[in-house]
Formats: sequence, C-alpha cells, structure tokens
Amino acid sequence: MGSLDEPKTEAQSTKPPGIRFFDCIRRRGLSFRTYQTIVLVLTFFAYASYHATRKTTSIVKSVLDPETRSLGYSPWQRSFFLRRVNGEQRKPMLQNGWAPFDGSDGTELLGQIDLAFLSVYAFGMYFAGHLGDRVDLRILLTVGMVGTGLFTTLFGVGYWLNIHDFSYYLVIQMLAGLFQSTGWPSVVGVVGNWFGKRKRGLIMGIWNAHTSVGNIAGSLIASGFLKFGWGWSFAVPGMLMAFVGLTVFLFLPVNPQAMGIEKEDDLAKPSENNGISDPLLEGGINVKGKPVGFFEAWRIPGVAPFAFCLFFAKLVAYTFLYWLPFYISHTVIDGKHLSDSTSGTLSTLFDVGGVVGGILAGHISDKLNARALTAATFMYCAIPALYFYRIYGSVSLLWNIALMFITGMFVNGPYALITTAVSADLGTHSSLNGNARALATVTAIIDGTGSVGAAIGPLLTGYLSAKSWGAVFSMLMLAALVSGLLLTKLVVAEVTEKIEQARLQTNTSLSRPSMSEQEQV
Repeated sequence: MGSLDEPKTEAQSTKPPGIRFFDCIRRRGLSFRTYQTIVLVLTFFAYASYHATRKTTSIVKSVLDPETRSLGYSPWQRSFFLRRVNGEQRKPMLQNGWAPFDGSDGTELLGQIDLAFLSVYAFGMYFAGHLGDRVDLRILLTVGMVGTGLFTTLFGVGYWLNIHDFSYYLVIQMLAGLFQSTGWPSVVGVVGNWFGKRKRGLIMGIWNAHTSVGNIAGSLIASGFLKFGWGWSFAVPGMLMAFVGLTVFLFLPVNPQAMGIEKEDDLAKPSENNGISDPLLEGGINVKGKPVGFFEAWRIPGVAPFAFCLFFAKLVAYTFLYWLPFYISHTVIDGKHLSDSTSGTLSTLFDVGGVVGGILAGHISDKLNARALTAATFMYCAIPALYFYRIYGSVSLLWNIALMFITGMFVNGPYALITTAVSADLGTHSSLNGNARALATVTAIIDGTGSVGAAIGPLLTGYLSAKSWGAVFSMLMLAALVSGLLLTKLVVAEVTEKIEQARLQTNTSLSRPSMSEQEQV
C-alpha cells in the first residue's frame, strides 16, 4: 500500500489527500489508534472554530449598539428588559455606534439578527443531517466551515465598505446560520464512526469541551482585535475557520472502511449483556445499505424521547448562557452588586461545571450502560440545584460560586451526553442491521430539536424576568422536570434490564456447584 505505480483501491481513492501523502512517504498505512487520535483532534478544533465564530457577535454588540455595553449580552434580553422593567420607557441610545444599530431600534434589530440566526440554524440542522448521510462527511464539514468563515468575514466587511443597510447584515447572519448547521451532525457522525459504544460516553464527554474552548477563544480573539475596528473581530475568526476547514479537507478520515482497515471495537453491533439486549437497541426499522430517511430516523427507538428531552434541556442551558451574567450583575450578592465585567467572568464557572458534568455523565453512563437513566437523573438533580442557587446564591460570593458550579454540572451534563454519546448510539442502532448511514440524520434531529428550545428559552426569559426572576427559575425547574419525565419509558426499560441481569447472574451463580461439591464428585 502506498506505491505510486500501484492502481488505487476504492479505499485509497476515498482517503483524504493528506493521509494518502503520508501513506506514500511511510509506505504503510497508519494504525487504527492514530486514526482515532486524528479524528478527535481535528473534530475538536473544527467545532471549537464554529463556536469561536458564533461568539464573535456577542462581543461586538457593545460597539454596534453602545447601550448594550452596560449589559453586553443578547439584544432581545436588553430590549425586553428596557421596555418592561417597572413600566419605564427605554432611555435614548447613544449615537456613537454603527448605524442602523445605534438608533432607537438598535437592540430590536440586533435581536432580529440573533433570532434569525438561531432559527435558520435550528431548521437547517434537519436538512444538514439528512444530507450528511448521503454525501462524504469530510466534504460536507469542509463546505460548512469554509462557508461559515466566508459569511462571518463578510459581516465584518460591512465595516470597511461602510455598509449601513440592515438587510445586508440580516441576510449574512441567516446564511452563516445555514452553514453553521452542518457542523454538529458532521463531527458527531465522524466521531461515532470511529468509537464504539463501550467507552463512547467518557470519550465524547471529554471531547465535548470544545464548546467551552471555542467560546473562550472566540471571546479573546474578538476582544483583542476590537481596538483595530470591529470588522477585524469578524474577519480574523472567519479566516481561521476557513483555514481549519481546509485542514479538515486534507486530513480528516471519515470512517475505518474508507481507510481500508477493520474496526477494533463494537461499533454498530447489538450489545451483548448475558443475553439481555440494550433497551435503546430494541425494535425499530429494518434498513440496509441505503441512507435512512428523515421520518424513518424519527422511528428509531429512543430518537423522539431524547430529541424532546434535549428541547427542554437546551432551553435551560441556553437561558443560563445568555442571561446568567445579566442575572449576576443585577443580584445583590453579600450585600453588594458586582460589576458587569466581574459578573461575566464569574459566569464562566457555570461552563466549567458543565464540562465536569459532561465528563461525569459520560463516564457514569458507560459504567452503567444506561444513557437514559443517567440523563434523567441529572435533570432531576438540576431541579433542587436551580432552587438552591436562586434562594442561597445571594448569601455570599462563595455560595454563589459553589451553587453555580453544581447547577452547571447538572444542567449541562445531560445536554452534553445526549448531543454526543446518545446521538452516536442511536445513529448506529442495531435495528439498522449494521447500516451506519444514519448518524448525521439522527444527530441533526436530536440537536436540531434541542436548538429550537435553545431559541425559545432566552426569549421567554426576556418576558418573565420583567415580572420576577422567581418566575424565570420556576420555568427552568419545570423544564428540567419535563425533560426528565420524557425519558421515563426508556428509564423503566433500562432499570428492568438491570434487574433482569442481576437475576440471571444470581441464578447462574447458584446453579454452579461449589468447590466442596466439586471435590465430593
């Protein structure tokens, strides 16, 4: 393998150009573990790039609309708050921003851009997943990354071309959201192809830290270049995104078959638990050798419950993402208010707790072989965590930090588990009889449904927070409860399976003759 005058096999022809080049130099193929490492590293940086470009807009809002500088977060939050708190009218905006966003309707216009982005992203996810199971995921991911980089840069180009037409920025953000929707189904599909169910939860729990890394990188890059002009805050992340996309095109191996090697783990095989099947892998459709359709994917056992569970889980998680810094800065903690910058820094501990929660949820679900039970338990634990954070978070800074960390762990843990390991499990469902061409579609269905909740949660909070923050936390606790309840059927099936396993193991041990009996024989 690797000789230049040898005819190409089908596997060789589908290899990324960079991999083929290394094969020619080394005269032999890479090992399975090396391919797995390449996949984890490349997909980690790929999706971190998506989040870095996504974070840019929130940093630049303070320049586009000066009045958002005091809060610095989602503009619809700002507009709802200013219009409704105590029935006061909004204060006149400073006129030193960027038209059309520095006028009297600046926050509403920025809110429309955010809402348009999230809406196109959520619904585009369904189509991207459907497409991902029908084309090369490496190509789809490359197109998505280069397209995202292009339109992120074009948003910044408006600074140099002195564009003040709102429709330009609205269309650019909608197209950016469309290309962004290709990211998650593609990276989960590729990682799911290379890692079997046995350790998938732990591996993907650690790998899922790319979200926080991307957010931090995006904030630092956008803030660092803001002093040179806000256009650079978009152009630099956009160009970096396109560069990482080119690297993905050159080196990302999509699946073991394309590399001409055999898989080393239990991917796409029914679980073997002493004759007891995994509840997530029971029943379903019989599809072989062809991509799974959108409605067929919904029929895979577990897809619908986990998709709607994620709807409410993401509603809670994204409400904290957009509103937590605002809530902290407007809450008296230990008898005083914290500054906006301190509140923003403090809120990152929620994400740190989320990283820990994602790793814990993945590891526990691997050990128990019970994804639904783990996810539901975390969501139920999030209810008292939310309650205690609301009641006791203002006692002292230390209490606020500890309770925020715990809340982030229980809120983001199941969110990370469902969007990674669960999506990959269901995309390689035993009912598909070894057909792995459902990973992207299933991932898109689950995360796309969750993204709808991610858009609705902050929007509802804008209205409820004007009445009381108690109402907001009541909504979040109710959403966490519903999220857990939606998995009840799968939880019961998993618990029943564990009881049956324990019974079989007990019967097996009792049926074996003891050492003394064997000696007598």
